[in-house]
Amino acid sequence: MKIAFVVNDVATEQAVYTTTRLAMTATNLGHEAWVMGMGDFGYEPDGSLRARARGGADKSYRSLERYLEDVQKPESDESIPLTEFDVVMLRSDPADDGENAAWANNAGVGFGELMASVGVLVVNDPSSLAKALSKAYFQHFPETVRPRTLISRDEGRISEFVSELGGKAVLKPLQGSGGSGVFLVNSKESPNLNQIVEAIARDGYVVVQEYLPQAKEGDVRMFLMNGKPLMVDGKYAAFRRRSSGADVRSNMSAGGKAEQVVVTAGMLALAEAVRPKLVADGMFLVGIDIVGDKLMEINVFSPGGLGSCQALYDVDFAPAVIEDLERKVAMRAHYGRELANAALATL
Repeated sequence: MKIAFVVNDVATEQAVYTTTRLAMTATNLGHEAWVMGMGDFGYEPDGSLRARARGGADKSYRSLERYLEDVQKPESDESIPLTEFDVVMLRSDPADDGENAAWANNAGVGFGELMASVGVLVVNDPSSLAKALSKAYFQHFPETVRPRTLISRDEGRISEFVSELGGKAVLKPLQGSGGSGVFLVNSKESPNLNQIVEAIARDGYVVVQEYLPQAKEGDVRMFLMNGKPLMVDGKYAAFRRRSSGADVRSNMSAGGKAEQVVVTAGMLALAEAVRPKLVADGMFLVGIDIVGDKLMEINVFSPGGLGSCQALYDVDFAPAVIEDLERKVAMRAHYGRELANAALATL
């Protein structure tokens, strides 16, 4: 199959990224894999869609670094009609473009919707991703799996809610990810609450969540594929992310460390609770972040950590992802566009 991976910018991709691992795996499995950035799309006057894309030169890579080096060579750049692709995987991180290229996020899902309209399988489903650009998307999942949450720009109401939570809460921006702009407020820092709220509210709404004591142990990132926990050779694609020092953030991009984790019945119950909506929204590959018996976040854009999973359990999970996309492409070939993109994305 011919597959494209859409990232923020091909030039800034790194070998450790899950997207690089998926693209190299697709290449090694004999597929024609290409990588393109959010600014590489084009809509022509005749209504056709094209994109500048880059691919690897070899068919068998052993090194992620070597693969990415080949992809990032200027001579690998080609202009390709988007209708030639069997599947396009949207893997950009909205937080990376939020400050300096706010246009990119809407453009990415917009072109994704155009590709889906002409029969290309696009995952995750772009129409649902458009709704998920805001953390308010998280509030559509069952209340029982979420921590108590307030979304507001009213300093007085925020202060009141923090008091209701016992003076300890996590504050973060409604837009963004990767641990950017996340603050832990407790009784010692209450005099600075207004300044923190002002800093976050400068760019939009403030999300205030109850602090879960189990957060001191970090959180658990678990991959879900087609709404179910990703498992290969009896191992779950899941790991604990432990924060560095006193930092409240456990994101790997914020210095978190990966450790093995035993997946519990409670974790599987949380995954099952969110499965119906993820499937309905066509969310093919997502990462859920678990603290205690609650979900802190659902990453539907570019969940990372497959490399950490492989290193921790000596299991390569990437082929299972690509092979499932092969299966979906075969289904599209059989049923045609009778299967809507969102439905096919998680079948």
